Amino acid sequence: MKKENIGSVKVIPLGGLEQIGMNITAIEYDDSIIVVDCGLSFPEEDMLGIDLIIPDVTYLKENIDKVKGFVITHGHEDHIGAIPYVLKDINVPVYATRLTMGLIESKLKEHNMTREVKRKVVKYGQSVTLGDFRVEFVRTNHSIADAAALAIFSPAGIIFHTGDFKVDYTPVNGEAIDLQRLGELGKKGVLAVMCDSTNALRPGFTMSERTVGSTFDKIFNDNKNSRIIIATFASNVDRVQQIINSAVKYGRKVCVEGRSMVNIIEVAEELEYLHIPDGTLIETENMKNYTPEQIVLITTGSQGESMAALSRMAANLHRKVSIQPGDCVVFSSTPIPGNEKSVAKVINELGMKGAKVIFQDTHVSGHACQEEIKLIYSLLKPKYAIPVHGEYRHLVGQKEVVMSLGYDKENVIIMKSGDVLELSDEKAEVVGHVQTGDILVDGLGVGDVGNIVLRDRQNLAENGIIIVVLTLEKHSGQLVAGPDIVTRGFVYVREAEELLDEAKAIVTDSVYRCLDKNITDWSKIKNIIKDDLSEYLWKKMKRNPVILPIIMEAQL
Repeated sequence: MKKENIGSVKVIPLGGLEQIGMNITAIEYDDSIIVVDCGLSFPEEDMLGIDLIIPDVTYLKENIDKVKGFVITHGHEDHIGAIPYVLKDINVPVYATRLTMGLIESKLKEHNMTREVKRKVVKYGQSVTLGDFRVEFVRTNHSIADAAALAIFSPAGIIFHTGDFKVDYTPVNGEAIDLQRLGELGKKGVLAVMCDSTNALRPGFTMSERTVGSTFDKIFNDNKNSRIIIATFASNVDRVQQIINSAVKYGRKVCVEGRSMVNIIEVAEELEYLHIPDGTLIETENMKNYTPEQIVLITTGSQGESMAALSRMAANLHRKVSIQPGDCVVFSSTPIPGNEKSVAKVINELGMKGAKVIFQDTHVSGHACQEEIKLIYSLLKPKYAIPVHGEYRHLVGQKEVVMSLGYDKENVIIMKSGDVLELSDEKAEVVGHVQTGDILVDGLGVGDVGNIVLRDRQNLAENGIIIVVLTLEKHSGQLVAGPDIVTRGFVYVREAEELLDEAKAIVTDSVYRCLDKNITDWSKIKNIIKDDLSEYLWKKMKRNPVILPIIMEAQL
């Protein structure tokens, strides 16, 4: 006899919807909250000087007594990157599979937090009990080993969270996705599935990771006389393994460039997720002891990021490696939406240096296409579908796929970050909204740069700055010295003396007008200077620089 589901469970995404990245979801029943993933996202081009973006977890801080733990699906930055920042405020235990935990630990080490954070490594098929929840880790495949889906058992029913996944029957490392367990859960009755939408617009199936291995083999065979440089995602451990396999087969030594690549390879090798024969890896400094055709270089920068190793090589800014004519450079990834221009720029720079660039068939996605999404829903047969992980168009894409299986549109719920979705056997409805948003990290400052500071940075970058310095006598308010004008990023001073002289005249005129009207309030004088000078520069040059008047006081 099927036991009755009691009450309702709340699903609250705090990030990761309407965007790729920053995945974090709170699931709440009564006095228990568990948090699935805790990722960061990377800044867009207009976020000048920002290093990374982490989620606003005000809701978790306000309900800290209810938070029982973080359960992590896999070790990608958009799922674990914010852990050190968030755990400074919400220090609860973290549960993850072995490689995922290894990568989390290397982050905690960087932040000197390994002692205060409780961690537990979970095996596939194991469950952890957290308050009113029991969470089972289920084996899946993705572009990093040890990826897990989560079967979250609550008194209101089972919520199944796929994490990032694909169905790979022939993975490079480990076993195929546990479809049998999905079928068993489907028989028990699943309340809702939260499913990865990244590839929901792509028909068919995602190719197996192994197909890339045979492509590499062909590239190594066709370019026996060239140095081979392969750019890929640091976290794609299986891809790195296949590059190493081909290198060993063709008798090449392997160098690794890029901080994130070095870190992940160290962790993966230590935990035996990477098998590198002795003597295969060499330091980049020792490349000069080998001929180009004896070398393979694995590097970061497949997305054209300006600070990544490959971009620095292409722009002649890398201290250890410069691109030589005849090098064969392989891009083993596809550009993330929005990065196409940066990637094209790097490819052009490499071509100008005489390198051969290969970017076809050297990558397969780590995410499920439409047929795999259908397979997951057909096995789990949930009452409700909640598309996650993706921009709005991807979420809608998944909604259409699920409706093609015969679901009513009321039972496929597209949420926004911050929505509070209440789920029960009877109904699923959004009952409220909690605070969410982006917290910007710049250097060591977390959250001290907000929209106003960003707007100032953009304004300074686009229009430059004019500083007006003048000295007024304390008692009489008379103009004693100045005005002097200093500009940065506005005009080249030597060629614009006439303009600046006129600007000085405008400011002098404004100051005397204030004095004539007996205006002694400095902030008022500053505003009048700003307005007059701004109006003049707009009429004269159609430019709006930032104007900063500085008034000093003199006692005569």
